[in-house]
Amino acid sequence: MTTFSRIRNAALLASLVSVAVHAQTQNDRAFLTWTRQYAESVGRSMRQDGRVGGAFDFRVVHTEHSYNYKLRATWLTPEVIRATARLAQLSGGLSDEETNALIREAELPGATVILVEIDPREGSGVIPLDWVALMRPKVAGSNSNGVRGTSTPELRRMRALAGVFRRDYAYEQFWVVFPTTGSPTAEYLAAGAREAELVVRIGNKEGRVSWPVPESVTRVAARR
Repeated sequence: MTTFSRIRNAALLASLVSVAVHAQTQNDRAFLTWTRQYAESVGRSMRQDGRVGGAFDFRVVHTEHSYNYKLRATWLTPEVIRATARLAQLSGGLSDEETNALIREAELPGATVILVEIDPREGSGVIPLDWVALMRPKVAGSNSNGVRGTSTPELRRMRALAGVFRRDYAYEQFWVVFPTTGSPTAEYLAAGAREAELVVRIGNKEGRVSWPVPESVTRVAARR
């Protein structure tokens, strides 16, 4: 190959890289043009409602305990984080850089976050401290216990992890962190699991909600 050919190929490669970087940058900034309605729909798409425990009250004793719990869970995927940040921008008149700073703060390296909301039905209204949240692939016949999440109250201060809806004070909120590096969570996400299931256990009661796994989460897990 002549010197001229090498220079020409290098210039062509540089041009292609520049185009790819520009396209990715434009794609990364697309959320800054979302309308309020569209951002809310993105957040709504990853919000699921469920119940921990049975539908009926068969208690004879210990009526001070809740017979079931209303459950709401929002998977704070990259898209939901951007939707929440975009709504903060629209409401607070934030600059693009300030909005991106909210996202950088909220995207935890090697982890994904689910906002779990619990509302006790009757009883004392108290949620036992030893409740458990597990994340696992939703596969028919699977006996996987899943990966246990860690409730991390300090995430409450991160605006882009608040979700797109106003706080419902009937529910207690918990930000639950699941590892996506060096864990079974990472393995099944990177392997292309189609659905993820959240299992919440409170005492001897259990509830489940599930979501299709978005491509953005699979892509990030596969890189780690």
